[in-house]
Amino acid sequence: MPRLRTLVLLAGVLGIPAALPAQARAKAPPAKTPETVTITSFDQDHTVIGWLEITPFTSKIFHNTRMLRVWLPGNYFAPGNAHRKYPVLYMQDGQNLFDEKTANPPGEWHMDESVDHLIGSFKIPPMIVVGIDYAGEQRNYEYLPYPDTNAREFNVPELTEVHGKEYATFLITEVMPFIEKKYHVATGVANTSIGGSSYGGAVSLSAVLEHPGVFGKALIESPVLGIGDGQLLNDAQKAKLLPQKIFVAIGTSETANPQYNQQLVQNVEELERILRGKGMGPGRLKVVVEEGAVHNEKAWSRRLPDALVFLYGH
Repeated sequence: MPRLRTLVLLAGVLGIPAALPAQARAKAPPAKTPETVTITSFDQDHTVIGWLEITPFTSKIFHNTRMLRVWLPGNYFAPGNAHRKYPVLYMQDGQNLFDEKTANPPGEWHMDESVDHLIGSFKIPPMIVVGIDYAGEQRNYEYLPYPDTNAREFNVPELTEVHGKEYATFLITEVMPFIEKKYHVATGVANTSIGGSSYGGAVSLSAVLEHPGVFGKALIESPVLGIGDGQLLNDAQKAKLLPQKIFVAIGTSETANPQYNQQLVQNVEELERILRGKGMGPGRLKVVVEEGAVHNEKAWSRRLPDALVFLYGH
């Protein structure tokens, strides 16, 4: 990245006019705990745009520790924004969102680039994005609300014991209070959103269905809706209260199995039918079926700007 662009981006996060020698007069960011690591556009070993704080977080529910990656919007630390509150998007698979260095192949979501660009273009309001890392080999154990008998299609082992319902509780009772205490967060359903992909999409959908009135928006990418013999779709059918907006997307080539791919798309279309029947019109629900798209971060990154504009656009 050119040095001038880097300086402008970081100055925006700190609330410092890039062309003026005002650094000494700007309010410095609050002191961090020793555990918190900050990555900015200055860090040439990373691909982060803006300001990203990474903090280890230990769960009392799962008895393990993972990283929380918190991306902050431009001017967050500006003195004039000291009392401003920001909406929050809680995303699963946090290590794959912001930084090529921590992402699994084939790469990251480019969440920071997309959000920064859309905010700068006045297409969405300034917001905070919280990436919650998955817990290593425990990912599917934590994300699946029901067992997946087709797990082999994604080259992962089938599990009989899953804890996706507890994961939603972990997010709501442990992660959210921590974030709301540490950052300038606007609380309440209208300001709280959730998202994820694959099993992370499944657990995000399960969370909004199991905990109505907590999340006002949901970003669901490449969800595996056939888990539990279709139980997640049954949960949607039983839902009494839904988020204000939901974005759902799927590719037609998610796996190497054409028949299973067709089933994945059909399940998304069934979810759409259920949600439309519950009154979610075009302004509240957007469903994208992308021809030829596969099951990876490149596809989710490509669809991300459209999803964010739909969910947050003015």
